Amino acid sequence: MPLILFAFVVRLRDGLPLSASTDFEHFRELQERKQQLRTISKTLARFPERGTVKGQELNIFFISSEGVSYMTVCHCSLPVAKAFCFLEDLRWEFTTCFNSTAVSLADRPYPFLEFGESKEKSVGHSGGSEDLENHKQSSCVEIRTIQKLKQQYNQSGGPALEVTLAEVQGDLIIHPPQEINLEEVDLTNGTANGHLEQGPASGQNVRLEPVTAPGILSLVLNIVCASLNIIRGVHLIEYTFQDDYEGIWNVVAFLLAFACCVCQCHLYLFHSSLKKHKSFALLSVIVLCNLCLLGLRNPWQLLFHISVACISTLLILRRKLIDRSNDCGV
Repeated sequence: MPLILFAFVVRLRDGLPLSASTDFEHFRELQERKQQLRTISKTLARFPERGTVKGQELNIFFISSEGVSYMTVCHCSLPVAKAFCFLEDLRWEFTTCFNSTAVSLADRPYPFLEFGESKEKSVGHSGGSEDLENHKQSSCVEIRTIQKLKQQYNQSGGPALEVTLAEVQGDLIIHPPQEINLEEVDLTNGTANGHLEQGPASGQNVRLEPVTAPGILSLVLNIVCASLNIIRGVHLIEYTFQDDYEGIWNVVAFLLAFACCVCQCHLYLFHSSLKKHKSFALLSVIVLCNLCLLGLRNPWQLLFHISVACISTLLILRRKLIDRSNDCGV
C-alpha cells in the first residue's frame, strides 16, 4: 500500500476545493478519511497552521499558508515529519503555479484540477496575451503535479533533500501540530434530517447518514419512555403538594429523565458539536434518575428505561457525517 494515498488543496476561507490527486485506492477507511477531510476543510480557518487527525490505519495531516490549505491522507506507518515535508513540497509546487489572485477569484470547485492529474493536458495557443499567460501557467502545471510528488514520496520514502526533513523535524519539535478531534469541529445549524447549512461558494453538501430501522425503533422507544416519565411526574406533583413536598426529588427525577429522552431524540436526528460528550452526559443523567426512582419502579421497569437510553446512545454515536459533495471524479 502507498504511504501517501490522497492529497487535497482547498481555499482556507470557505473550504472551496481547488485541486486533488487522482484516486487509485478505494477501500473503506480511505473513503471515510476523505469524507472527514472535506468536513474539516470547511472550518480550517479556526485551527492553527498545522494539524493532524489520527485514524486506525490512516491519518490526516494539513498545513495552511497564504489563504490556502494543503491536506493529505497517509498511512500510519509514514513518519509525521515526512508527511509534513510532503505538504511543504506540495505548497511550494502549488504557489509556483498559481498566485493568490487566481485562488481568490476561483468561483467553482476544482478550478485547478489539472494540478492533481497524472496526465499532461494540451493547451491551445489562440492569440492574445491572456492566452499566452494561461499557456505558460499550464506548462508549469504539466511539470509539477500532485501525482508526481506522491510518486516521489511513495517510491523513495521521503524528500530528496535530507536537510529539508531535518528542518521540518526541528520545526515540529518547536511548534508541534495540533491534534484535531472531529467532535470539536463545529458544524451546527442543522436542519431536518441532519442537513447542514453551507457557506457560499463552498461547493459542498454535508449531512448525516440516513436514519436506519434501529434508529426509528430507538426514537419510538425514547418517546415511550419520555411519555411515561412526564405522565408519572405530573401525576406525582399532586401528591407532593399534599404531603408538604416530601416527594419533590422524585418529581425532579421524572421530569429530568423526560427532558433527557427528548434530548436524545434531538441528538440522533441533528448534528451537534461535542456529540459524544453530550450523549454520555444524557445517558449518565438518565441512569441516575432511574436509580433515584428505585422505590417507585420495579427492577424490570428500571432495566427497560436504562436499556433504551443505552441503545439510543450507541445509535447516536454510530450515526456519522457523510459528504455528498461533487468530487469531480477525484
